[in-house]
Amino acid sequence: MECPKFAVSVDLVVLTVRDEALCALVIRRGIEPHRGAWALPGGFVRDDEGLEEAAARELAEETGMRPGSVHVEQLATYGAPGRDPRARVVTVAYLALAPDLPVPAAGSDAADAQWCRVDSLLAVDGVADGLAFDHAAILRDGVERARSKLEYSPLGAAFCAEEFTVAELRRVYEIVWGERLDPRNFHRKVTKTEAFLEPTGSTTTRDGGRPAQLFRRGSAEHLHPPLLRRTT
Repeated sequence: MECPKFAVSVDLVVLTVRDEALCALVIRRGIEPHRGAWALPGGFVRDDEGLEEAAARELAEETGMRPGSVHVEQLATYGAPGRDPRARVVTVAYLALAPDLPVPAAGSDAADAQWCRVDSLLAVDGVADGLAFDHAAILRDGVERARSKLEYSPLGAAFCAEEFTVAELRRVYEIVWGERLDPRNFHRKVTKTEAFLEPTGSTTTRDGGRPAQLFRRGSAEHLHPPLLRRTT
């Protein structure tokens, strides 16, 4: 039996919080297909690299970030026939979460690169005004993964600076989940959850008002009990 021919690519759902909104990194395609449309950053896997290497290379090229400085995990694989008009292409998507990242620089095959609000990107259907290929579906999956991870893991801190206040962490949860949280209940839950937060011993007044205690992410890999959304 002849070995079937198809290409393998990686796509990145890179999420950050900017200007009080959950944002995703998108590039405007400078080549066909879908030239001029917005798309998730990504590219074909080279003959001499594995999937993780390809994802790390694309992340570095598009954001200047290395995997060690940002949370990266494999999201899902997408391989529907016809998802790419050039050939049969199977893509492995990765989710990356990071604090406020710098303005991106467009890669060699992109006309532009921007941070765009997730709600705006997902409010439009169709390639003409929305995302190219099946990238809207991939972005939806990435956003839902991020929302779920904030319930059961300490990755909410991945959107924060190295040292942060409980109010800053709460705002991350509110932005990612899209719902308001009671400040007192949130403070009680996160400070009582074992190994979620680690006090730094310092305070700050950048939130306004009284000095607020600074924390860093603790050693917990899972939250017990979890922080559950109201809208699941």
